[in-house]
This record gives sequence, structure tokens and C-alpha cells, in this order.
Amino acid sequence: MRWNPHGLALLRALANPEPVGSAAIALVGADDSHAAALRVELARFRPRIDFVVPADGGCGPAAVALVVLDAGALVGAELLERVRGLRADGTRIVFALDGIHAHRDWREVRKRNVELLAEAGGGGEEIVPVSARMAAVGRGNGDSALVDRSGVGLLHARLVAAAGAGAVHDQVAIVRERVVGETRRRIREQLGKVRDGGDVAALREERARLLAVGDGGRGSGMSVVRNRLQLARVDLLHEVGARIRGLHTELRDEIDGLPRGAHAQFPRRVSESVEKLTQEMDRMIRSRIGELCRQVEESVAEEWHISFPAPPERVARAVPTPGPRLRGVEDHLVIALGASAGFGLGRLLVTPLALLQAFDYAIMPVSLFLGAAGAGWVVRARRQLADGAHLRQWVGDALVDARAGLEQRVATALVDAEERLTDEVLGSAAARMVETDLRVGELEAQLRQAAQRRPALLQACERDLAALEFV
Repeated sequence: MRWNPHGLALLRALANPEPVGSAAIALVGADDSHAAALRVELARFRPRIDFVVPADGGCGPAAVALVVLDAGALVGAELLERVRGLRADGTRIVFALDGIHAHRDWREVRKRNVELLAEAGGGGEEIVPVSARMAAVGRGNGDSALVDRSGVGLLHARLVAAAGAGAVHDQVAIVRERVVGETRRRIREQLGKVRDGGDVAALREERARLLAVGDGGRGSGMSVVRNRLQLARVDLLHEVGARIRGLHTELRDEIDGLPRGAHAQFPRRVSESVEKLTQEMDRMIRSRIGELCRQVEESVAEEWHISFPAPPERVARAVPTPGPRLRGVEDHLVIALGASAGFGLGRLLVTPLALLQAFDYAIMPVSLFLGAAGAGWVVRARRQLADGAHLRQWVGDALVDARAGLEQRVATALVDAEERLTDEVLGSAAARMVETDLRVGELEAQLRQAAQRRPALLQACERDLAALEFV
């Protein structure tokens, strides 16, 4: 009863046989997959049970039927009709509820199925809860306790009792020997575990694993935070530099192609570009910090949750307008040189007119006009070139200031992220340390109780082994 309850049920079924006309058992199920899996597991028990699968919905020559129900659904009207037909034919029915490992509410389903079967003309039917999947896993792992919990052994005993498989004396002796041998093996296995400490090996292993991370993962968590923050800082600063260099090149090309008189409107274009770049970098910073939080959460522990809010929006700094260009000695020198060159050019152009006496009075005014026009053109060209150079110098200084501002925004956001992530990691680590200490205390208490129970367990196992010698 303690070590092999299903084996005891089988022995009782063999000791009180109820012979029937046929040893074959009809297999009836609403789900063919459940019935087939259960049939495979039942075939591994002895004495062997032969199953027949009715093809026309009846029972054929079999006097016993195994009706397999699904633990995840109530019995259907079609299956209830087949059960009524089996009862009308005088067939003895054994009910099994398969799939209890996958459905938590299988007890409610079994209770409701009992009521439905009673309404269908029966009464007092026992529905054996079983799990073919659990039996297969326990058999593959050598876990006899899991095989017992699967209920397949109890169902086998019910089928043996219903089919009267214990009618042959030699078969009863063989099954008795097998059940006693299996029980003796289980007792010796447990005895070996108690002597070798195998019954508490899992507790010791869990305690060692918890003590290995006594700081609650704080050290590894902070290391991950620092490494990821450094990577984020390098990536964002590199992106800032690349964006500023690209904008500088673009603005210089625009300055070279500006028409005369358009220089005054160009600072607004620079201010809009810097503001747009600042907004793009803010979005990139928020995205990078969100990715950083996910990386920390995945790297530190799966059960942690980093509740890090997005960094606040910050207004971009306005780009200062360029100051007026100061006129120096170079500008005055260019005016003088331009006037001299213009007058010389005008004098050169009117030289052929000096050969004609009629144009003596026109030579001087024409040369003055040409000289003034040439001087004006040189001065305007020089002014446009100087304004362009002044604008390029101002753009360079403005972008240097904008780069410093963006780098400051990156640094501020990352410092804020580091502070909040550190708080998250330290808080989670402290909570895990408390949980670890409590769990370690529970494990040590269980280990002490196991050590105190060991002598009594050894005596109980040896006493049960001695009792089996008289079977």
C-alpha cells in the first residue's frame, strides 16, 4: 500500500476474479489519439490485455469495454449514445479520463461526466483519472512515482478485475512475483537514496546555487549597466559627430551657390537645420536608452523588469545670428585698387579715340565712367566674397556650438539613465537578496529535518524489506 498501491490493486483484482465470456476488451474513445496513447501504455503492464476497436460503433463479441474520455471536455451526446448501447448489450464498462496533466479543472469535468453518465441510465460509475503522457515520461526517466501518479497502473488493475484475467493460477503467481519484485526494487532504491543523501541532493544543489549569487546579482547587474552605457555613449557621440560633419558640408555647398542678396536669409536656414538635427538626435537618444534598458533586462535576469521612463523633452538652444562684418584695411585697399584698375582699363579702352580730334572732349568722361564701373564691379565682387567667407566662418562656429550642445544632451541623458538603471538594479538585487535569504533558510530547515528523519526512514525501509520476505 505504501510503495506500490497500483500493484496492490492488481493483486486484489487477481485474487477475486470474475470470469467473463471473452478476455478481449473493446476500446471506445471520443478522441482516437487519447485512446491510442493509452492503449500503448496499458500494453506494457502484465497480465497483458487484448483490445479490440469496434468499427461500427458497437462492442462486437467483447463483454468488457474501456471508454476513454477527454479531461478537457465533457462527454458528448454521440458517446453517451454508444454507452447506452453498451449497457443495453450487458457490456461491463470501465471509464478512463485521459489528459489530467494538461487540464487543471479535470476534477470538475470528471464530476460533471459522472452526472451525465448517471442521467444516461447508469449509476455509481467510477471514472479513473489517467495520463498516458505522464506515464510515458515517468517510464522514460525511470520515475516510478510519476508512473503511479499517472493512474495507468490503477486503470490496468480495474480492467484486469473487470475482464477476470486472474482466473489462471499460474498467471496469478507470476503477477504476484512481479509486483513483489517491483515493490522490493522501489524500497531498495529509496534506501540507497537515503543512505547516499540522494533524497536531499536537489536541496543541497539549490542551496549552493543560491549562495553563489549571494549579492542578488548586484555585481553582474552593475557591470552590465556600465558596459552598455559606455557602448551607448560611444555610439551616440559618434552619431553626433557624423551628423554635424554632414550638415557642415551641406551648408558650405549651399553658401558657395548663394545668389547676391541671399546671405541675409541664410542664418534662418542654419537655425532650422540645427533644430531639426536636435530633434532627430533626441529621438535617437530615447530609442537608444529604451534599447539599453531592454539589453540590461535581458542580460541580468529574465524575471527582472526595468520600468525606465523616457527622458523628458528638452527645448533646443537657438542658434545666435551672425554679427555684422567689420570693414578693415583690406576693404579700403580693394576699393583703391579697384578704382585704379578701373580707371586704367577705361583709359586703355578710349586710347583709339585719341587719334580722332573730334573725340578729344569725350575721352575724359568716358574713361571716368568706365573706371567707376570697373571699380564698382570689383568692390561688389570683393564684398560678396567677403560676405561668403564671413558666413562660412559663422556656420563653422555655430555648428561647433551645436555639436557641444548635442554632446551635452547625450551626456545628460546617459547620466540620468545610469542613475535610474542603477536604482532599478540595486532595488531588484536587494529584493532578490531577501528572497534568497528566506529560501536558503527554508532549505537549511528542510535539510535539518531530513537529517533527523534519516534514521527512522532507514529503519522503515529495512522493516518493509523484511516484511516482503514473508510474501
